[in-house]
Amino acid sequence: MKRREFVEGSVALGLLGTFSSISYPAAAFSGSSPQKTKAAGSTAVSNPLTPPAHGQIPVAFVVSRGTVMIDLAGPWEVFNSVMIMSRGPSMDDQMPFQTYTVAESTQPVAMGGIKIIPDYTFANAPTPKIVVIPAQAGQTEAMLNWIRKATKTTDVTMSVCTGAFVLASTGLLAGKPATTHHNSYKSMAIQFPDISVQRGARFVESGNMATSGGLTSGIDLALHVVERYFGRKVAEGTAYLLEYQGRGWTDPASNATYLQAAVSTSEHPLCPVCGMEVDPETALNSKYKGRTYYFCSEDHKKQFDAAPEKWL
Repeated sequence: MKRREFVEGSVALGLLGTFSSISYPAAAFSGSSPQKTKAAGSTAVSNPLTPPAHGQIPVAFVVSRGTVMIDLAGPWEVFNSVMIMSRGPSMDDQMPFQTYTVAESTQPVAMGGIKIIPDYTFANAPTPKIVVIPAQAGQTEAMLNWIRKATKTTDVTMSVCTGAFVLASTGLLAGKPATTHHNSYKSMAIQFPDISVQRGARFVESGNMATSGGLTSGIDLALHVVERYFGRKVAEGTAYLLEYQGRGWTDPASNATYLQAAVSTSEHPLCPVCGMEVDPETALNSKYKGRTYYFCSEDHKKQFDAAPEKWL
């Protein structure tokens, strides 16, 4: 059941009134007007966004084969959980984000053993104001072209985890700062030398472009986007409703623990391409200048063998 259907059903049963009577520490269900809320939280962000006076903000999630579920589901639940009762009389006013998936076709997309049916194709998707790009393995030129076109009019085009590689492949991050999963800092810096890779960042913004670190970082970037539109009280209320205790959305530098790369040792060897710990008894390996290097996958072994110095 979609959250909108749940809320509408709750209204019909009189449950929403019960939820609204709970004393929340922030505006989860009974937020202030957008104007007042935004003013209250305006000191929290330097780049606020102006929401429409009425109606919803369309949020497109780009999906393909191998989409990482938490990269999709985390931001999806954030945007779907925002509720501002006083924003207007209709559900479209009170639930200000309209989320939908878009792909090359509406054929089921497999992601981690789960299949979803995309709502739209690149040919017929509604024009988004927010684009979310999770980590995925089915990048195509049609996808990149759609992202390029959509980004001309988005408020935010954001990637989650290694979805940054998809966004980088569009050329839209050229000359800009960006981040990704900590195991992919090196790969991004090598593959896209014109991007300034920001290590230890929970999320990075540049104009209408935004990139987040790995996996759960997408939740924080989504909450930050909510804050940019509707202020800190609404974002805090949304986090409270989700029982999300992380505060990374208030501090983009909160991934500092990943600033220092892990060191590979003979007892705990790491793949030189991605930094993943591997089992030397079973892992693929290559010798270079008298030292043995171990790899998490055949693809990473091939990348290393092609140019070892780049990875060392």
